[in-house]
Amino acid sequence: MILVSVIILGVLGILFGIGLSIASKVFHVDVDPKIEQIEEVLPGANCGACGYPGCAAYAEALVLSGAEPTFCAPGGDEVTKKVAAILGVKASSKERRIAVIHCLSGGNNNTNFRYINKGVTTCLACIQLSGGRNECLYGCLGYNDCFNVCPFGAISLDENNMRIIDEDKCTGCGKCVEACPRNLIELVPISNKVHIQCMSQDKGKDAKAKCGNNTACIGCGLCAKKCPVDAITLENNLATINYEKCVSCGLCATVCPTKAIEDRLPTRPQPIIIDEKCIGCTICAKKCPVDAIEGKVKEVHKIDEEKCIQCGICIDVCPKKAIETKS
Repeated sequence: MILVSVIILGVLGILFGIGLSIASKVFHVDVDPKIEQIEEVLPGANCGACGYPGCAAYAEALVLSGAEPTFCAPGGDEVTKKVAAILGVKASSKERRIAVIHCLSGGNNNTNFRYINKGVTTCLACIQLSGGRNECLYGCLGYNDCFNVCPFGAISLDENNMRIIDEDKCTGCGKCVEACPRNLIELVPISNKVHIQCMSQDKGKDAKAKCGNNTACIGCGLCAKKCPVDAITLENNLATINYEKCVSCGLCATVCPTKAIEDRLPTRPQPIIIDEKCIGCTICAKKCPVDAIEGKVKEVHKIDEEKCIQCGICIDVCPKKAIETKS
């Protein structure tokens, strides 16, 4: 009886094997080799920053649907160039973006609480419980949902349970942005070095009283008045920076009375024009946001140091590299 069962199973196995072999040939779908090549180039993080479910789906979209090669945030320009080479298209550059947390509270010693929470362990769950435990209903809840979802270890915690983003490790995948229920995290161009670290829409006195770190934006508007390029707007008692306009001069941070604005550039050296290199093309003068550069066409230009805000735009746009900084 056992022998018969073994024989029957063996025959069935052979029949199924033959059937699967035939089916694999009948229903075979040719896969474009470029898809496999691109999959090997992509980082394999499956973070979803590209807008697709994973690297495999993005590879298919690149080959079959004409998706942009610049969508892979973790891979950066290096992966973009490799993908473009495989597809036979021209690679375009895209400035890297990093995550910025717009709040300086949320730690063990810098947050004012309305009640003590025992049991809830995520920011999302906490916010669903009476709007969160913080007195400030706009600030960081401190349960580290962002830290837990970061696939690259770019978010660390200090001794006070405050979140620190490592710019070198951050790939701009956006996982932390999606995880924050208070929408405190934003992806910004890495070249932007000035950030408002508050999201409170409470009025000045209330905002400052509720902030456990005493760094709330009080909506005074001094930063907006000081900004030379009109990159700061004031709405709902909160100042906001338009990163497309901001030149990271840092003047707004110098007038903020509560230190709610972070300036990540410790120093800004004064630019100077090297006479023998300047060809008087006027590009620097046209690009200067505060009209601090003067000069006629084909003549050496001069920088007015009293007007200059050390934003560095002139240095970047000079085609002859005739503008340097004082040592």
